[in-house]
Amino acid sequence: MSDSTADFLQTTRSSYDAIAKDYTARFPDGLCHPLDRQLVTAFAELVTANSPAPVADLGSGPGQVTARLHDLGVPVFGVDVSPAMVALAREAHPRLRFHVGSMTSLDLPDAALGGILALYSTIHVPDDHLPAAFTEFHRTLVPGGAVLLAFQSGPEPGHLHMAERFGHEIDLDYYWRTPEQVTELLTEAGLELVATVRREPADEEKRPRAFLLARRPA
Repeated sequence: MSDSTADFLQTTRSSYDAIAKDYTARFPDGLCHPLDRQLVTAFAELVTANSPAPVADLGSGPGQVTARLHDLGVPVFGVDVSPAMVALAREAHPRLRFHVGSMTSLDLPDAALGGILALYSTIHVPDDHLPAAFTEFHRTLVPGGAVLLAFQSGPEPGHLHMAERFGHEIDLDYYWRTPEQVTELLTEAGLELVATVRREPADEEKRPRAFLLARRPA
């Protein structure tokens, strides 16, 4: 692991450890918009139809979406960089499996996953590390396996650093990317785009949402 990789993983980990309980209380559902829920349901249908291999929910946080996939009949486990988030997920969903890890270096053999879900977790990965994450997606997916990404977007890429959230001191970077920018990186990693969905901000959201569905070629 390079020093720069270790640095951003450590700051992301310590920041989410600090806000884990408040974040979970603030976002108890994980999928607040009906369209988001329908897209996750469609993803579940696609992956179970293609392979019985498990799905990894990367950036699973307190585990609400992992549990939703489980309820939809998907064999699923959660991965999060924050031990505090993993502890909350295990407490809330004791029947499911959660462990600490990073999408940039998955501790999994080749072609082990039927699908990958990464909702609002790639936003903390710097631009120069995102290709490594997508290469890991390609390596660990079975042929035909799907990946569903969701991220805050906009007309132009951007970057935000936050030093405080929920009254806690943090050191967290957010990266806004266009769907076209992320699609190019997925394609370079050997994945093929299936669908792009964009929606405008709802309720208290400040930025548009983008969803990309891609797959490892069969």
